[in-house]
This record gives sequence, structure tokens and C-alpha cells, in this order.
Amino acid sequence: MSEINDRKLKLVFVTEDDPLYVIRFFEVFFDEYPQDQIEIIGVSVQEAFHEPKWKTAKRIFNFYGPIDFFKLLARYFKVKLRGDSIAKLALAKGLPIIECGSVNDSDYIAKLEALEPDIVASVAAPEIFKKGILGVPKLGCINIHSGRLPIYRGMMPNFWQLLHGEKHAVVTVHEMVPKLDAGDILGTIEWPLKDNDSLDRVITGTKQDGARLMMDVILKMKAGEMQATPLDMTDKQYFRFPQAKDVKAFRNRGHKMI
Repeated sequence: MSEINDRKLKLVFVTEDDPLYVIRFFEVFFDEYPQDQIEIIGVSVQEAFHEPKWKTAKRIFNFYGPIDFFKLLARYFKVKLRGDSIAKLALAKGLPIIECGSVNDSDYIAKLEALEPDIVASVAAPEIFKKGILGVPKLGCINIHSGRLPIYRGMMPNFWQLLHGEKHAVVTVHEMVPKLDAGDILGTIEWPLKDNDSLDRVITGTKQDGARLMMDVILKMKAGEMQATPLDMTDKQYFRFPQAKDVKAFRNRGHKMI
């Protein structure tokens, strides 16, 4: 631990190709992280959902409904025409891109082993990290999750927290272990929700403030000051991607998607 404290911490990010929301995390992190203490040695950007684009489009259409879907689609085409992407953002900051088909492929794991990262951080990575990659970084793999654990394990935690009338979205950074969303808690923030809110606002804000939480956690890990809290799985739940009935109930609470 002291050896890491005396040099820059070597960090690798694994994320998904999302130029609308996940990119907000990286806009903040890449601008604000202390470069004298953290060295980002690689960024891997994977396809979202690991499914054909038509299937993703259908999933998003069913989730948002026709009006909000086309609003989102217009926004998506606008950022695509500008060429906005997480990879472009990383390259503009002089950060290396590490090509990745699957984080669990032996070739990818070998690339990481050669880099000797201290931490591999998942930000909306679309895969479950298995034993091979979990054992690579010196200080472990960590993940950021926009929900209180273990209650809001699974997909779209901001949606479910709004639907259930929570007063705050709880952004959580935790250790990654073979079991999904079950590692020790490393840090949390409470992000206030409104009675009549929008999913767009909440996702954007939790991504931005989550970047600062991730920075704080990483710096504490580097300094050997992190006090991890074991996760009590007594009240665990797991949420899947919302269905039409869930979206109807969400709107009936007075919330908007966009």
C-alpha cells in the first residue's frame, strides 16, 4: 500500500458506448481528477447491452414511448453528428484506448496484466466481471451504481428509486466480486429527488456527482485510508429492465422520462 502511496495510482476504466448519459461521468472525471496522483492508463469502451442495435432501439422505444423516444433519438443524432463519444473524449485528453470485445476474454485480461493497473473501475460496463479480470488489479475492481445496495441491485436503479418514492437516489461505489452488486461498500452519496422529477435530470446529475464520489474513493484507496463496509444482503432485491406497466406507474406518480 505504501508503494502505491508514493507514486501515481494506475487506473483503467471499463465503460459502455453511451454519448448521452455515461459520457457525463467522464466529462467531469477527466476534467477534475488530480493528475499528480492518478494516472489513467487505459479506457475500454464496449457496446451497450451486447445486442444488435435494432434490438436496443426496440428496448428503448418500449421504455420511453414514441414521443420521448424520438426526442432522445434527435438528441442522439445531434451528438453523433458532432462526433461526441467517450472514446473521443479520452483521446482528446491524451488517454489510451484499450480495445475490448469482452472483459472476460483471455486476450483482454493479458493486456491488463501487462499494464499492471492498481484499480479497474467499471462505469456502466455491460458485462459481469468474472474471476479472471477481478484478480488483475492490485487494489481490486470497483463499480459505481446509482442505487442503494442491496435494495436496488440490478438495472435502471434511478428509475426504480423514483418509482418507489425515495427522497434520494443513493450513488454507491463498491468492490466488485463474482456475485453481482454484492461487494463491500466503499463510498456513497445521497442525491436529492423531487416529488415530480425527470429521469433525464436524475441520470445526468448522478453521473456527474458520481464521478466526484469515484475520485474520492480512489484517492482514499491510494492513501490506504479506505474503510470498506461489508454489504448486508438481508434486504437484497434485484430489478430488471422496466416494463410498460412500470413506466405507466412512473408517469402516474408525476414523473417524466425526459
